[in-house]
Amino acid sequence: MKTIVFDVQGNQKGEIELPKVFNTDFRPDLIKRAVLAIQSHKRQPYGSDKLAGKRTSAHYHGVRRGPHHMMNIERARMARIHGGPPNLQMSARFIPGSVKGRKAHPPKVEKIWYKKINNKERVFAIKSAIAATSLKDIVLKRGHLVENINLPVVVDDSLQELKKSKSVKEFLEKIGLKKELERTKNKKVRAGKGKRRGRKYKKKKAVLFVISEDKGFFKAAKNILGVDICLATNLNAELLAPGTHPGRLTIFTESAIKKLGEIYG
Repeated sequence: MKTIVFDVQGNQKGEIELPKVFNTDFRPDLIKRAVLAIQSHKRQPYGSDKLAGKRTSAHYHGVRRGPHHMMNIERARMARIHGGPPNLQMSARFIPGSVKGRKAHPPKVEKIWYKKINNKERVFAIKSAIAATSLKDIVLKRGHLVENINLPVVVDDSLQELKKSKSVKEFLEKIGLKKELERTKNKKVRAGKGKRRGRKYKKKKAVLFVISEDKGFFKAAKNILGVDICLATNLNAELLAPGTHPGRLTIFTESAIKKLGEIYG
């Protein structure tokens, strides 16, 4: 399978033969497993204080008769506060169902979040995600605006030498991705408590650049909204399928295509 090669000015320079990795079967189930495994490796264990809700003088007397008995008094048998202000006397504490009581099943630090995946499955997931970047139906389904663009997009190695964000934006506009850049400017306010935990906005993912060597390109492209840059040797399933959804719009350099052919066949 062949595809067009562009230069930095957006003009067609020639054609290149794509490696066999672009003919890999599409396996969204494996891609999802690989992405979730990567995400689990970033998860930090967390848990509540083991004494939360237990720092109380509340207690229960399990005797039927005699002083201080707490049976047969038409109250539920649970730990209660003794003495103190009238509004606190005999108030239930400690148990999960009471005010200021402990949690029934709090999060525990001992929980293992780390997920494993077989190496062959991980590699196949990357290969399948690479192949998905050349399937227009899947790329369009993901939300990218690439109706009139030939996929996959391949550029000559002069792209790696760009050193300004302005130059990168001009290149993207010349190959017909102006609407794609505008699409990523829209951000959505997250629903739920995440708004007050440092992740108020949800932003869209745009282009992924896969290069073989960094000659200043990382610095030039990293500040463009939604854009990611990756070396061909460091490619992973999460970059190719953010949020477990494959078909990300990806731009490869000529040397990166050859490098992928060497690594994945």
